[in-house]
Amino acid sequence: MDILDSLNDAQKEAVVYANGPLLILAGAGSGKTKTLTHRIAYLLTQQRVWPNEILAVTFTNKAAREMRQRLAALTNQHNTRQFMPWMGTFHGICVRILRRDGEAIGVPANFIIYDEDDRQGLIKQSMKQLSIAPDKLKPRSVSAAISNAKNDLLTPDDYAASAQYPTQQNIAKIYDLYERLRSEAGALDFDDLLIETVRLFRDASEVRQKYRQHFKHILIDEYQDTNAAQYAIVKYLVNEARNICVVGDDWQSIYSWRGADFKNILNFERDFPGAKVVKLEQNYRSTGAILEAAQKVIAKNVERTDKKLWTAAGNGAPVQIQSARDEAEEAYVVANRIAAQVSIGARRYGDFAVLYRTNAQSFAFERAFMQQKTPYQLVGGVRFYDRKEIKDVIAYLRLLYQPNDRMSFSRIANVPARGIGATSLEKFLLWQSDNGMDIITSLVNVQQTSTLTSRARNTLENLGGILRELQALVISGANPSDIIEKLLEKIGYRDYVMDGTPQAEDRNDNISVLAADAKSFATLPDFLEEVALMSSADQQNDGEKVTLMTLHAAKGLEFPVVFMVGMEDGLFPSERALEEGPRNLEEERRLCYVGMTRAREELYLSYAQSRAQFGLRTYNQPSRFLDDMGVELFALPTSSKNAAVYDEFDELVMNYDIGDRVRSLQFGDGEVVDIDGLAVSVKFNNGTTKKLNIEYARLEKL
Repeated sequence: MDILDSLNDAQKEAVVYANGPLLILAGAGSGKTKTLTHRIAYLLTQQRVWPNEILAVTFTNKAAREMRQRLAALTNQHNTRQFMPWMGTFHGICVRILRRDGEAIGVPANFIIYDEDDRQGLIKQSMKQLSIAPDKLKPRSVSAAISNAKNDLLTPDDYAASAQYPTQQNIAKIYDLYERLRSEAGALDFDDLLIETVRLFRDASEVRQKYRQHFKHILIDEYQDTNAAQYAIVKYLVNEARNICVVGDDWQSIYSWRGADFKNILNFERDFPGAKVVKLEQNYRSTGAILEAAQKVIAKNVERTDKKLWTAAGNGAPVQIQSARDEAEEAYVVANRIAAQVSIGARRYGDFAVLYRTNAQSFAFERAFMQQKTPYQLVGGVRFYDRKEIKDVIAYLRLLYQPNDRMSFSRIANVPARGIGATSLEKFLLWQSDNGMDIITSLVNVQQTSTLTSRARNTLENLGGILRELQALVISGANPSDIIEKLLEKIGYRDYVMDGTPQAEDRNDNISVLAADAKSFATLPDFLEEVALMSSADQQNDGEKVTLMTLHAAKGLEFPVVFMVGMEDGLFPSERALEEGPRNLEEERRLCYVGMTRAREELYLSYAQSRAQFGLRTYNQPSRFLDDMGVELFALPTSSKNAAVYDEFDELVMNYDIGDRVRSLQFGDGEVVDIDGLAVSVKFNNGTTKKLNIEYARLEKL
């Protein structure tokens, strides 16, 4: 088989280019992996380059395995690690180099590698030695800050020199001690694998020269995702022949939050004068309509290379925009559209993907799919009711409702951190079981026991006072949402989750979604019952499933049908991007482009006119990205049948009679069986009866 037979003209040009720097700008779905693999095969078979003289870097072990497999098939070689020994991730390559030559800069050959748990453990130890309380500065936040510093090649001294605020100054102290303790342990963390390799090549000229001469060709995949340390490694390794080939797409650079700098690919021609540039512009994935809309979005970016994607597959179905009244209707419409296509045999569940900007958005779709009995899988995330922050809040609520719930109490006794250790907790629960009082009453009266230290008694008593106050709200029949918000305020839970890590905002959004959802229930018991049913809902574990995932997690994947949801200013693009200026907005636009180009055949975009965020209902403008796509896009009208349900407040609080047939977007159709003020009990067709708050349940009379 001729290596060039299956390639288009641009791919062939990239494959056969013999010597010198080469930049392959590979648009979405243009066959970049195929091109890179065939180029390596060409070097091996036609240029007679030895496999161990080629350095081929990918960004995941999976990508490396797949590339090695394809390459072995192309060249009729056995697929073993001995074949292409220098093919792997940056971290994997760096481990091999440091094992061999790290001693030149004092890195022991037998170093151990610390994972994230190990790192946070050592950070906690450092904080303890420095008397910095973990409730003032979260170890996760410190870890993220240290990681960012290392990826930017900042030493503890560098970080300390730029630290302006007390928090940064404390992190600088922790960073310094962490580095000393880590070094004493003969350990490297994942970031060290990169920066120590940079230091090795910088400070040990003989080692640097050895590898520069060894690698005759260097190929880097996903070059737009390289950070400062990875970029430095590449620059050190390129020799006088300058046989470096990088493949990437600046239009798909979406990881600046973890240190990636897309300007590395924009500056390639500056770094390597005379570089050949090959553009892969033929798309093999998406229809013409999808590509046209996506390119209109990315065209608004100023900092980008110039490409024009095209396809031979024809225009296909028009890109469609759906307006919904709120997030519940948005999810309901998507679930119904999927169910309709599957029911007539037009599609399988596995053909569909729902992509969203934040993990918190999955909740409405999880609920809608459960109601429709649609099988789904959450990729790169945890099911809503399985998320730690949700389980924490629910545990508090269960304890308020049932103050003998030892399991819930054990979960929340030290969340947020109160200094209640395992021993103190065990002693308290032993005393509580002996005294005949429930847990909350025992907390209030904990000064009666002598088995606990004075500090532990005072801490538990304070917790008891908070829980007693919240318990009074439950007894008075307060709305579950109000109880949640009061709980979050009293225990400082939002401060607890907003710990500076990249996931902090997602966690905060999740508890806001929970609070907003609770508004539609009249009482806490009704809400807890619904939670129990939702969290234990049966899921099909076999066969086809709809995929739910964030836009970031979708990179590199493709689906026949894609729903991009939550297309609203403030959500996508995010509020932060709108506030922080053009560079952040351009990354959001690249993320939009990535999402759109995941679709092969059909693309649906939707936005909600109102959405529950941060405990409030906000009214949003459609995303500016929709305007970027052009007015000729086909817009689906919102159902007029349901419109009355969502009109002004006065029309929301409708007059109901027992026996009325109603529809809920959350629970389906049912019959009103009881009315008590603004609380209405509805028996739904699935056999469940819900007591709902009429102001927020949004019931439609049938």
